[in-house]
Amino acid sequence: MATARAQRVDIPRALLDGKKFTGFQYESAFELPVEDARGSTPEQWGRATFEHAPAVLRWFLRFGWTKVLGLRMGPKTPSPRHVLGWHISETDDRTMTLEGHSGIVATYNIVVVNDGHVIWVTFVRFNKGIARAVWGMAKPIHQMAVPYLLRRADRFRVTR
Repeated sequence: MATARAQRVDIPRALLDGKKFTGFQYESAFELPVEDARGSTPEQWGRATFEHAPAVLRWFLRFGWTKVLGLRMGPKTPSPRHVLGWHISETDDRTMTLEGHSGIVATYNIVVVNDGHVIWVTFVRFNKGIARAVWGMAKPIHQMAVPYLLRRADRFRVTR
């Protein structure tokens, strides 16, 4: 059976109700329908999405994150507190938040796992004027990469 496509959706209301994820200049959410989505934790989904990407794509993404956006990343290799360099700042049975910061942007990727689907949410706050132009270059890559990687992750994720 073929994996469904990830589609752009509205940001989950639960994320917008708090104060943490407000005032961002970029917000996106992509949803992948998966019948047994809760068979994997949000962390397993996040690791499958980033750490099981093709090696060339992982290199390309890290290059963009560190050299273009200037994000201070953790180790490239798997680590209990990082997913492909992104710091795991929060995790529970339904969500995981990955953070990356630089002098020009603050970025958050939130993996939300519900019955029947996984949602990948991204928030970007521009800290300096140049950030809008830099994100303007990164945004099209982000909008192509996330749905592709999320769909691919369904094949490589670990189930509980």
